[in-house]
Amino acid sequence: MDLFSLLNMMPGVAAQGLIWSIMAIGVYITYKVLDVADLTVDGTMCTGGAVFIMLTLSGCNVWVAMLGAFLSGMLAGLATGLLHTACGIPAILAGILTQLSLYSVNLRIMGQANRPISVDQYDLLVSARNVREMGLDNPIVVSLIFAAVTIVVLYWYFGTEQGCALRATGANPNMARAQGINTSFTKVLGLMLSNGLVALSAALLAQYQGFADVNSGRGAIVIGLAAVIIGEVLFSKIFRNFALKLVAVVIGSILYYLVYQVVIWLGLRSDDMKLITALIVALFLSIPYWKKRYFGKKARKGAGASC
Repeated sequence: MDLFSLLNMMPGVAAQGLIWSIMAIGVYITYKVLDVADLTVDGTMCTGGAVFIMLTLSGCNVWVAMLGAFLSGMLAGLATGLLHTACGIPAILAGILTQLSLYSVNLRIMGQANRPISVDQYDLLVSARNVREMGLDNPIVVSLIFAAVTIVVLYWYFGTEQGCALRATGANPNMARAQGINTSFTKVLGLMLSNGLVALSAALLAQYQGFADVNSGRGAIVIGLAAVIIGEVLFSKIFRNFALKLVAVVIGSILYYLVYQVVIWLGLRSDDMKLITALIVALFLSIPYWKKRYFGKKARKGAGASC
């Protein structure tokens, strides 16, 4: 493959990166804000697409179907939250249990492993075939609007009393309880909000791809973490505002898909992407540790010598 073919892939990279960035923002809420390891994402990423496809096929308006997908994700987050708070199951295990059960639920919703949808028969918001066309139906434009609205709404919400309580729960749950915050409620609420955004992203992805598949969410949590970690490592010194941190997640998602396309362009098999993604996440997670251990030590030695 030549360089021209790589450049030709860039519109698709931007579109998919923006669509997945909404999912990555959902992961950011649990991983960074709530400080909860939630593995429900792999199941919710399919649930949102499955609910959207089936509602659309049954004749629902595209916006109603999108709302249905968002609510289905919130229900998945509610299940994980109740398993964690009401049943005392560790968050990571509660997420695994919900994710496992969602596989069967998703098959029940779709009736089969894969459900296609035609852009010619239904009025969809995004479609891969419009990715190189100028206009409001371009998936890059639509996804960018969705990502921007998501960031604005979350920035407003986390500035409210309830949003601050959610952030306080993630920062220090013991202190939050001492201040009269119901941390069980805020954890459930955070998981619901996170998985609702994941399902919303899945609904957009199902439209873009033209189908929903029962295995479409496999490894989604790793992609979300990759976007969060890449954005944090690259922009943590620049973006300190909460809204800008969410923007960094969006950029991280696009950069991840850029790496994905470069790997394919170099001739590596797409089957190896899970391994490559894991290596990318491990690398970016290690960078802050290396900087603190090695470069921080040199800085301290320099300061000591100057004294």
